[in-house]
Amino acid sequence: MATKTQIQPPKPPKQPPKGPQKQWSLDDFEIGKPLGKGKFGRVYLAREVKSGFIVALKVIFKEQIEKYRLHHQLKREMEIQTSLRHPNVLRLYGWFHDEERIFLILEYAHGGELYRELRKTGRLSETQAATYIASLTQALAYCHEKHVIHRDIKPENLLLDHEGRLKIADFGWSVQSRSKRHTMCGTLDYLAPEMVENKAHDYAVDNWTLGVLCYEFLYGGPPFEAERQTDTFKRIMKVDLSFPPTPEVSADAKNLISQLLVKDSSKRLSLRKIMEHPWIIKNITG
Repeated sequence: MATKTQIQPPKPPKQPPKGPQKQWSLDDFEIGKPLGKGKFGRVYLAREVKSGFIVALKVIFKEQIEKYRLHHQLKREMEIQTSLRHPNVLRLYGWFHDEERIFLILEYAHGGELYRELRKTGRLSETQAATYIASLTQALAYCHEKHVIHRDIKPENLLLDHEGRLKIADFGWSVQSRSKRHTMCGTLDYLAPEMVENKAHDYAVDNWTLGVLCYEFLYGGPPFEAERQTDTFKRIMKVDLSFPPTPEVSADAKNLISQLLVKDSSKRLSLRKIMEHPWIIKNITG
């Protein structure tokens, strides 16, 4: 990796580098500070030399992709994310590779992970929570129109840009399909009952996750959390949902959560109905 350079994100941003048809290489970028690391690689702040445009460069090691046999999953993730254009979906501008690494050229989200903000504040105000849920609902409605099911919406996969706008950032478990799916995937606390029970699932798994997230935003933790994994599974399957007396949360918010965390996936509140819900209308900003 090239020498790290001090890079300040520009405001307002310039035009992004042009798509995957260009033959990119590492020479096209100045590499800045590390932004984070995951199981398969690292993310760096970077600047495209020619335009000065700031991006996040995700570096994935081919050795890890080989080891875990993730070729198909990574290819699918890249194809899906490149095709999506929505203000609340993180852009994937393009990619390139060398002998050892694959580089994804991603939109840079200056505000970082929502997970970090949530851990810092403990919980969100109803106004902030409703604004984020509305943004997510609109982004998921767009994805579902394109037959994309996300399947792993959680605070770690949600980023904030320099204006505080929410961005869905990780499409590693996403699938583009018109038919029901059978792969159990995602993150334990956010799994819908049909996934836990290894039944076929569709877009409604994302609606369930919105209910889990809304609860977590307002109460500071997911609704079915338990010390043991098997107990979390049991609570999800029973929809063992309760609302603690503190912190105080409005009846409208509880109503929305209760209409999303429904075992029968066909009876969960639709994305359109979420946007029409009194709690969203009353609290949404921007």
